[in-house]
Amino acid sequence: MELPKYYFRVRENGAFVFRVDTENRDRRIEMDQIAVINIRNGEIKPHGDRELSETDLEHIKGWMAERSEVLARRDIDDILRTVDHLNLTAHWAQTRASAAQLEAVTDALLLAMHDLRTVLVRKKADRLMKDRDG
Repeated sequence: MELPKYYFRVRENGAFVFRVDTENRDRRIEMDQIAVINIRNGEIKPHGDRELSETDLEHIKGWMAERSEVLARRDIDDILRTVDHLNLTAHWAQTRASAAQLEAVTDALLLAMHDLRTVLVRKKADRLMKDRDG
């Protein structure tokens, strides 16, 4: 099995990029950090005094595009899971929750749902206005 030429150590908003080398005299895996990348702003910073080759940049940009797609899919999946959780919460509140349990969560849930509803209604209205105007 051949190892990839690059390894991306994921961090919150991007990754550290390493070049993987197994072609050394001891046949050990060596990982040499070559860059730090930021997915949010698209920034690619060479590590230290390194200069990135076109091949390095090609691999890094490809990984960034793929990672952005993965994160976007995860966002939607997380939101759909939230819908499931809201449905489960409604069922719990209706069928199993005690008065004390409801007292402990009602205000927080109502405020969070009110905030979400306000944002969703405003965004929906903005989209409808935009579609109507052009």
